[in-house]
Amino acid sequence: MPTPIKMPALSPTMEEGTLAKWLVKPGDKVEAGDIMAEIETDKATMEFEAVDEGTIASIAVEEGTEGVKVGTVIAMLAEEGEDLDEAAAAAPADGEDKPDEGKAEEAREEKVEQEEKRTEAPAPAAAPAPAAKTSDDGGRIKASPLARRIAEDKGLDLSTITGSGPNGRIVKADVEDAKPGAAPAKAAVAPTSAPAKPATQGGDLDAPYEAQKLNNVRKVIARRLTEAKQTIPHIYLTVDVRLDALLKLRSELNKSLEADGIKLSVNDLLIKAQARALQRVPLCNVSFQGDELYQYTREDISVAVAAPSGLITPIIRDAGRKGLAQISTEMKELAGKARDGKLQPHEFQGGTASLSNLGMFGTKQFDAVINPPQAMILAVGAGEQRPHVINGALGVATVMSATGSFDHRAIDGADGAQFMQAFQQLVENPMGLVV
Repeated sequence: MPTPIKMPALSPTMEEGTLAKWLVKPGDKVEAGDIMAEIETDKATMEFEAVDEGTIASIAVEEGTEGVKVGTVIAMLAEEGEDLDEAAAAAPADGEDKPDEGKAEEAREEKVEQEEKRTEAPAPAAAPAPAAKTSDDGGRIKASPLARRIAEDKGLDLSTITGSGPNGRIVKADVEDAKPGAAPAKAAVAPTSAPAKPATQGGDLDAPYEAQKLNNVRKVIARRLTEAKQTIPHIYLTVDVRLDALLKLRSELNKSLEADGIKLSVNDLLIKAQARALQRVPLCNVSFQGDELYQYTREDISVAVAAPSGLITPIIRDAGRKGLAQISTEMKELAGKARDGKLQPHEFQGGTASLSNLGMFGTKQFDAVINPPQAMILAVGAGEQRPHVINGALGVATVMSATGSFDHRAIDGADGAQFMQAFQQLVENPMGLVV
């Protein structure tokens, strides 16, 4: 009996993904553990392994297809001895293996819509919606029940929204960031002889542009950062930190580790300093969870890495108890995976606090947005030569500004200040990082 291969849930939050690339074709034999495809999730591009052996009978979803829902049949696998044509014919016509519950929900949705059509008053005449946004079954807009509820709550007109789901179906992600009254995005705008008058609300800016479709990672970044700024009361605390002693220690350690092929970065030492500061001030190693406050007993540091698909935060787990050489080795491996889009879920999901370092770009100081459900993130800028009081006399020192963003629901200002003080002391007296 042929086996349907379905779109997998490669992370706990994944509802849909992009089938980025097929590594097999119809007629290829596969065994359990063989890599069949690369799938772009809401966090990274991940490899999809076969769990059964057999022969690929057909490909139901072409590579490059976006918005493929978890559970959708993407290919058919024939067992040994089975006819490939018969196995391919056994695939669902629309590629989607819908459970009975899903069919019942669609039936209920259809019934509600029919009742609404019979009872609603005639609406004022309006411009017809683009044909691409309607289905072939009488013009009804295809949208999931959840998307319809969100659209209703936000006062959105579904006819102005382009669906990214299968067959143009409007899904949750399409309506979450949409604004009432916003016009559909244009593919491109060419310069005109007379500039268009700027719209007063939600309109296009008076400049040529090229629209770029958001990838899954960028959609998640937009949603989570919006959630963070709207729901988390941020408090920001900044300290100036002398780096001279840390830079000297780093140079000495790198000389002793040269034979092992290990070269510590300043960021490696800052990861350790943040973890040790959380050990000294455990009231900052927490997260706000509604009616509860989670107090963590391990320091898992999420480190911001700029990847081609967008920002991602691989995690150094138990950083407070790891040596600098181990932190450095793990960080280099994780950063490489992040840039290649090869991180596994356990390598970027979780973390008790975050570190964002923009010093390599010359940024002096900035305020970072908290990564929920965490309650703090440390933002560090560039070290630079500044006038500084040294042993009671004015001199010149290498100074770095560090700003902690704290969730004020979970962390009081005094506790955040103690953490920043502990971090400052550890960096300025760095021998505490090697014991």
